[in-house]
Amino acid sequence: MKRTIFTGAATALITPFKDGYVDFSAYGAIIEEQISSGIDALVVCGTTGESSTLNDDEHREVIEFAVSKVAGRVPVIAGTGSNDTEYAVSLSRHACEEGVDAVLLVTPYYNKATQKGLIKSFSHIADACTKPVILYNVPSRTGIGFKPETYAALADHGNIAAIKEANGDISSIAQTAALCGDRLDIYSGNDDQIVPLMSLGAKGVISVLSNLLPAETHRICAEFFAGNIAESRRLQLYYLDLINALFCEVNPIPAKTAMHLMGKCDIEMRLPLCEMEDKNLERLKTAMRAHGLIS
Repeated sequence: MKRTIFTGAATALITPFKDGYVDFSAYGAIIEEQISSGIDALVVCGTTGESSTLNDDEHREVIEFAVSKVAGRVPVIAGTGSNDTEYAVSLSRHACEEGVDAVLLVTPYYNKATQKGLIKSFSHIADACTKPVILYNVPSRTGIGFKPETYAALADHGNIAAIKEANGDISSIAQTAALCGDRLDIYSGNDDQIVPLMSLGAKGVISVLSNLLPAETHRICAEFFAGNIAESRRLQLYYLDLINALFCEVNPIPAKTAMHLMGKCDIEMRLPLCEMEDKNLERLKTAMRAHGLIS
């Protein structure tokens, strides 16, 4: 059995910007609030962190800052994936050297790959890492996804420890769990499926919701693992309206907008991401008011 990187809720952190630059002051305050609220781990430079528009220096600086700020209080997981395998190797090596607890590797986008290519690429990156690897499956964004049999093959690699599943296909995830057993931990990549995936053995969630509600997202997981399944399910359903509002436009537009409305950061995003449509903004505000996040 491989070491579990974290159990519970990890926040896929937004990256705050101000006047075109990373706002490290706001970022540090967000990290501190996350930790004081009981979050179980933090993910930086992921999809929610707008990693695709961070330049190379920024990507490395954000990782370095987060590791230093967290100072070992919770695991830090760095997004270091790319559609260029050798660039992913370079980012991953840097992240490992800076002291992250794991790296998160998304499937290659645009050029895509065969399943054989996925096995070769991720095995190559994992060979170069000194920290555990979490594979990230989000075919709605990348155009390519893992098959359960591919996960089973990659689970044999000693450095590939877990998967973040955001494919929405619970039957496929169940098949993965059956094939991989304790060789590969599973984390939900969808906030609306935290409890369903934990019922299949998932160790928790890598969450967008927890940017806004770290304590509450942690509690969804903690109640489940404490055996309070009904309460975990109640919380999952109670926050479903807010979860859906956070995905009424492409992530992280609503999440960053919500954090701005809560006074946590500027509204600034990088093109092609832009401000929300009015009707969707009202939907988000309505859900946030219902949960006491704004007045």
